[in-house]
Amino acid sequence: MSDIIQLLPDAVANQIAAGEVVQRPASAVKELIENAIDAGADKIKLIVKDAGKSLIQVIDNGCGMSVTDARRCFERHATSKIRKAEDLFAIRTMGFRGEALASIAAIAHVELKTRRVEDELGTLIEIEGSAVVQQEPTALPAGSSISIKNLFYNIPARRNFLKSNPVEIRHIVDEFQRVVLAHPQIFFSLHSDGHELFHLPEESLKQRIVRVFGNSYNQRLVPVEEETTIINLKGFIGKPEYAKKTRGEQFFFVNNRFVKDPYLNHAVLKAYEDILPPESFPLYVLFIEIDPAKIDINVHPTKTEIKYEDERAIYAIIRSAVKRSLGRYNITPTLDFNQETGFSQMISHKPLEEITPPSVKFNPDFNPFDSGKSSGGKQASQTPRIGQEGIPQNWDTLYQITQKVESTQLGLHGDESDLPPAQQQSTAKLPFQLHNRYIVSQIHSGFILIDQQAAHERILFEQFRQQLENRQGASQQSLFPQTVTLNGSDFQLIKDLLPDIQALGFQIREFGKHTFVVEGIPADITSGVSERQILEQLLEDYKNNQSELKLPKREKLARSLARHAAIRPGTALSTSDMAELIDHLFACESPNVSLNGKPVILTFTLQELSERFAR
Repeated sequence: MSDIIQLLPDAVANQIAAGEVVQRPASAVKELIENAIDAGADKIKLIVKDAGKSLIQVIDNGCGMSVTDARRCFERHATSKIRKAEDLFAIRTMGFRGEALASIAAIAHVELKTRRVEDELGTLIEIEGSAVVQQEPTALPAGSSISIKNLFYNIPARRNFLKSNPVEIRHIVDEFQRVVLAHPQIFFSLHSDGHELFHLPEESLKQRIVRVFGNSYNQRLVPVEEETTIINLKGFIGKPEYAKKTRGEQFFFVNNRFVKDPYLNHAVLKAYEDILPPESFPLYVLFIEIDPAKIDINVHPTKTEIKYEDERAIYAIIRSAVKRSLGRYNITPTLDFNQETGFSQMISHKPLEEITPPSVKFNPDFNPFDSGKSSGGKQASQTPRIGQEGIPQNWDTLYQITQKVESTQLGLHGDESDLPPAQQQSTAKLPFQLHNRYIVSQIHSGFILIDQQAAHERILFEQFRQQLENRQGASQQSLFPQTVTLNGSDFQLIKDLLPDIQALGFQIREFGKHTFVVEGIPADITSGVSERQILEQLLEDYKNNQSELKLPKREKLARSLARHAAIRPGTALSTSDMAELIDHLFACESPNVSLNGKPVILTFTLQELSERFAR
């Protein structure tokens, strides 16, 4: 039997490696930008076309490469960072394996232009599928420009699995944001299909965060700084009231390298314990400086996972530092010595001498058990008197009082004219609210209890879903249109959803970089919040549904808007409002099930009540 084990050709081996390193255009973007940073560049420009499928180009003013290095950098495991095994435990650069360019060159058309400052001429190299097709000297500016064209051109199956352009550009923006946050001292720009999405000059970390995520973030940030013998921690966290329903704005960097670490994330969340709304996630951009010898970054092809020598100590330091910063933030607002009206709502504005203590009035001769005159000759209390047969006298007035209270709870105020004709005939069957959260309505066999928020969500969801199918959502014009500025990723998401958002009844259009103008909102929204808040909340709910549910895009959008527009627990409803809500609920396709799969209606039969009363 002949030998069956053979060495793979380099081209095939590189394609296999590319599957680990380059999963989508955003992966190539990350590798190229990190190489530019390692080259010492302080100006980096990223250009993409067709969401990176047609072109990804990174231009930098770094150190450049010699003729030999320009050719050798595309060889597998060719690196300037490692000379011996011990060097793996002293790495402070971004790339070090020497796999990225070799992997990219195996699955794309690559063009490299590079020149060192000390050289008169630079080098141009063109590679297709790991094969060098051209290399020649040429006049170039100092630095490097590398272009990746037709990504996955020779792996059609991988190319077919790429998502739509809006999705892929969002992934590119995510990778771009991670890099630019870690290096605020470097100028970055991002151009997509001829439009500049980001223009980030050299600045401080706080300025970089605000420039990436929007001006509104300036008031949301709380600084964190802690120096220990194990790690140095610095960065910013978000104030609790600005926490969101999605985890998107959470960044950990170890020695300026973005990492994903659920353990460290748990340390931050533990510091926020008891001060965050349920299922909310805070913003944080935190940097850990640690001795490279005490970590192992070579545990994942994309280098986003790290092992630590002393995880528990790092966990405790992060939790303590974040908790201390939150404590300082909670105390500081109460020590505003420029504010002279801090107690204005606690006391009257009258002069001190006009303030009189409250008085208590009582009848010292009152006797609740005396059915006649009091011993002092004064009139006894007017409580109902018990007759010979044990029946309270004037019992009919007690019933009248009960009727009056009941009518007030129902919102009738002695007038049934606002009710449908069928319900004007019998007030005994009118629905009423329980603690402004539930609606009780009598049926033939007993009564039903309806969760008013879940019911309204179900009604609105089916209405919005129908509007998306018919593309005919009703809109209410805004008196004063509002501009909404979003971060790059959210801006791209809104652009992707724009036709469907407009079909729901939003009147919205682009207005400059990362900005929309909202001129109208769906007519069904009566929450009283601003157009900006409605749009931002819709976006957050949509992203939250996206991470939780594998649903069609339109259904997730309808679900998100319904949850935001529905009435909240504690909302008082008139009798006519309750009747209308019940009618609309039972006209739904699925009236009994809420959007999260829980019951909307509970039924209680007379038989159940009799059993509970042991009859």
